[in-house]
Formats: sequence, structure tokens, C-alpha cells
Amino acid sequence: METKEELQGNSTIKRKSLLILNCLILSIGNCGGPLIMRLYFIHGGKRIWLSAWLQTSGWPVILIPLAITYLHRRATDPATKLFYMKTPMFMAAAIVGVLTGLDDYLYAYGVARLPVSTSSLIIATQLAFTATSDKPAGESSREYMMGFVMTLGAAALYGFILPLVELTYKKSRQEISYTLVMEIQMIMCLLATVFCTVGMLINKDFQAIPREARDFELGDAKYYHVVVWSAVIWQCFFLGAIGVIFCASSLLSGILIALLLPATEILAVVFFQEKFQAEKGVALSLSLWGFASYFYGEMKENKKKKLAAPQTLMPPSNNPVGNA
Repeated sequence: METKEELQGNSTIKRKSLLILNCLILSIGNCGGPLIMRLYFIHGGKRIWLSAWLQTSGWPVILIPLAITYLHRRATDPATKLFYMKTPMFMAAAIVGVLTGLDDYLYAYGVARLPVSTSSLIIATQLAFTATSDKPAGESSREYMMGFVMTLGAAALYGFILPLVELTYKKSRQEISYTLVMEIQMIMCLLATVFCTVGMLINKDFQAIPREARDFELGDAKYYHVVVWSAVIWQCFFLGAIGVIFCASSLLSGILIALLLPATEILAVVFFQEKFQAEKGVALSLSLWGFASYFYGEMKENKKKKLAAPQTLMPPSNNPVGNA
């Protein structure tokens, strides 16, 4: 029989392991998503609604781990529920999903007009002086500025979505497990996909896909590879983001997204030969300095709290990992 301290220690180890896993998943999506989306645009892709749709249309992938966890639960409890999600949580996830669909469109519009290195800087730092530093050849000033504004809007909206997801967890009247987190992710992406599907239908994007594939500079086979992998990689981003929120907080999720900026910048320069001017270097330095300062301040504050607080056992978490 394990003691209370041993149970608490095992729960902490599980939570930390799950946090590390979600950080890795988020890293893949955060770095790979913008790159593969930009690859679509620079080789002849022009459909913004399609690109927005691809960010969440991979939601059926979530059914695989959900099925695995269900079968695992059923092996020990034949009466287990197929889904944990209750109606209030479903409604909250649906609302966040629609907002995510709008954010997907704003972001896709920005990536269509801006280099990855520029759009990433705007997402992370919102520094306006990067806006006129690297306008792509053939891009009008008006389209370029619209891309900047749309990307800035996407950054602001997603900055609202992350804490909204965390608030949904805290206000929930049911226990939050990682299985429920995956269910929330699935509903969010489903509703975001529905939102973008409406845009695709109005813009006649579905009819344009075969023609666009034929005209794609890398060939029609590579076109469909880009489309499929785009959907899969973006699922890594969304699942990783809400997973980090579940294990830690929306603040950590946002900070991790921003801290991955240098990797995205380097990959954009390597694969797409994008320019990296002094202005971007200044923006990147300020961004990283700000995050380093934040972490240093948080570490000092936590150390003070630990020294001041009595050494008592923490109460059980309201969202234990063990119930996944």
C-alpha cells in the first residue's frame, strides 16, 4: 500500500512527464506549422481559406489516442463512458472553436503575405517596426500591410483564446483529465473546421483544389503531401498548446510558443533563404530578453513564497493526470 507522500510523488512525476511530452508536441507544431504553410504559398498555393481549414481539419487524428484510452478504461471498467465531456463543457469548447477558426483565417492571411520570420516576430513581439523590412518581391505595399495587420490580429486573438481555455478548465463542474483535454481539443478543432469550411464553400476553394494541384510548382503529388502533412503538424500545435495549459498554465503555453521563435526563424532562413535584417535581430533580442527577465523574476518570487510558506502537504489537484 503506497503512502500519501508516495502517491503525491507519483502524481507529480506523471504530471511533469506529461508536461514534457506536450512541450515536445507543441514544439513540432509551432515550428513546423508556419513553415509548411509558407511552403504552400511560395510554390503557387493561393487559397487562404484552405490554409486556415488545414490548421484544424486534422482533428480526426485525436480519435486515435481517444480510442486507445477508452479501450484501456474499458478493460478495467466495462461500464465506462465513451466520452467524458458534458454539455456545458461542450458549449464552451464550441465557442472557443469558432474563435479559433477566425484566428486561423487571420493567421493564414498573414502567412500568405509575409515571410515566416516576419510573421513569427509579429506573433511573439508585436513590434511594428518589422513591418517594412522585408516585403517580398511582387507583393504590393497594401497587401503586405494587410498581412501585417491580419497577423497582429491573429496574435491578439490567440492571446485571448489561451487564457479562455484555462478559464474553461477552472470553471468546469467536472473533473479535468487528459482524456477530457483531448475531447475538448477535438471539439474545438471540429468547430473551427466547420467555420473555415463555410468560408471555403463561399470562396469555392474545394472546386479549385484539383486545378491548384496541377499548377503547383513542386508537382501535384507534392501538393497533396503538403496539404496532408499541414493538417497533421498543426494538430500537434493545438494539442500541445492545450496540453501545456492542462499541465501548467496558459501563460506557460504562450511563453513556450514565443521561446520557440528562434528555431522557427533559423528554419525559415535555412529552408526559404529568408532575409534576417538588423531590425529583426533587435526585435528577437528584445523578445528573448523580456522572457528571460520574466523567468528570473518568477523564480525569485517562487523562492520567496517557498521560504515564507509553511511546509504542509498540498491538497489533491482538481485535474489529476491519473484519470486519463
